[in-house]
Amino acid sequence: QVQLVESGGGSVQAGGSLRLSCAASGYTYSTYCMAWFRQAAGKERESVADIDNRGFASYAESVKGRFTISRDYTKNTLSLQMNSLKPEDTATYYCAAGRAWYGGRCQNLELWGQGTLVTVSS
Repeated sequence: QVQLVESGGGSVQAGGSLRLSCAASGYTYSTYCMAWFRQAAGKERESVADIDNRGFASYAESVKGRFTISRDYTKNTLSLQMNSLKPEDTATYYCAAGRAWYGGRCQNLELWGQGTLVTVSS
């Protein structure tokens, strides 16, 4: 079964840290680029971070320097280390897998996880 399953969400105070994980299965993980998106209540989904299959990463300006995306090819997992969290980081976070990398972004997204909720209180 082809799927992406996120975990690691929760509630944290501002300034704290969380690590999200995304477990991939049912497809050739190494041939896809990966990405994290988030969607806050009442807002549009936005890109957070992308990583290609060589490990090159790019970030949204709002999280640059605070978040780190990484991938493990032995476990077929994608991670997002989130430090110095702010209330505006509160959202449901989704991982996605794509077939193309251009413009510094993972594109042609084909697979999505179900999301994991992150709540940051002030």
